[in-house]
Amino acid sequence: MLEPIEKASRDELAALQLERLKWSLQHAYDNVAHYRAAFDAAGVHPSDVKELSDLARFPFTSKKELRDNYPYGMFAVPMSEIVRIHASSGTTGLPTVVGYTKNDIAMWAGVMGRSLRAAGGTRNDIILNSYGYGLFTGGLGAHYGGEHLGATMIPMGGGNTEKQVQLIREFQPTMIMATPSYMLTIADELQNMGIDPASTSLRVGVFGAEPWTNEMRREIETRLGIDAIDIYGLSEVIGPGVACECIETKDGPHIWEDHFYPEIIDPVTGEVLPDGTPGELVFTSLTKEALPIVRYRTRDLTVLLPGTARTMRRIGKITGRSDDMLIIRGVNVFPTQIEEIILRHESLCGHYQLHITRPNHMDELTVLAELRSDLSDVLNESQRAAIATTVRHEIKSGVGVSADVYVLETGRIERTQVGKAKRVIDKRPKGAPAS
Repeated sequence: MLEPIEKASRDELAALQLERLKWSLQHAYDNVAHYRAAFDAAGVHPSDVKELSDLARFPFTSKKELRDNYPYGMFAVPMSEIVRIHASSGTTGLPTVVGYTKNDIAMWAGVMGRSLRAAGGTRNDIILNSYGYGLFTGGLGAHYGGEHLGATMIPMGGGNTEKQVQLIREFQPTMIMATPSYMLTIADELQNMGIDPASTSLRVGVFGAEPWTNEMRREIETRLGIDAIDIYGLSEVIGPGVACECIETKDGPHIWEDHFYPEIIDPVTGEVLPDGTPGELVFTSLTKEALPIVRYRTRDLTVLLPGTARTMRRIGKITGRSDDMLIIRGVNVFPTQIEEIILRHESLCGHYQLHITRPNHMDELTVLAELRSDLSDVLNESQRAAIATTVRHEIKSGVGVSADVYVLETGRIERTQVGKAKRVIDKRPKGAPAS
């Protein structure tokens, strides 16, 4: 059964958003030195907000600001009110640190529980949680959401794929949460053990934490016989549960707009773009206490779409990240573009890698793709070469860049055990200009 806010009119929702936006901006201004200085420098004040569009006058927040104020400088409440801390991995610099009050945790559990319900979950489900626990927000965020829903949670975490398969066989979960690439790894392990991946107790998978295409969805659903649902979130905004697809439509995650206000901007100019126009996704928190976030640049490239199963707006499939874009011989390339081409071929699976090198002052792209496991011993070398030739032509015509393509036997590409799949191996000299 839907919460009243999920079926409220757009006018009712906008009125609630405006009320909460005014509070959130004032809360940030009064309690976070960075926001007070940033607002003053931009010549804006929370009292200037008379309508939602006025938010466009306020400055953006990025990972840089969070790192510049490491670890607790962006918190808006004293540490005595912080009941939990999460942080990013910090692999590209200082980690971004996120704090939560008791009310923040309750809100997070609520939106995550709402997400799982939208995905078809009920209190009768047994959920295998294969997101990583710890400082990463995925594991605990999903866990608390499942318990909020009233479902039975199995806190497995990531990795140890043989154990994952054992739990699927013996504990009979009906839902699973993982990255989509790791779900394919689990499917491979089931098949290696002589188990048909479509014969398990699983009926729904809720997948996020990395971009994935509708071609990837089709592969997961076909191989495992489940509904594959897209969930969206990021630590700086709350964690998983910012938005989730509804099982009845599966047409893009609905944003829980009563807590998170979305904008789409031009990633170069910062100009706010109208709904329906592709650009970079930006979020402002409306109810967070510990870490209010104002116009946070997610770097995720997508589009805002009208609601369908819910009143709240949807985001289209994430096509990539503005900071993950590869420039290869002057051409902008996103890994998801290559993924779409690979998965159009029924003989290929969702395991792939892009290797970029610069041997003679010129970028070279090599694409490694894998055969489906049932074809690995069937297709000979010349047949694999023919598939590679076709993929190479499609990449050239569809993406606009030349690539060497190799179709490998099953299992040749390193599998993801914990976290996101490593799709790109960039061996170009650090700091070298694009060529």
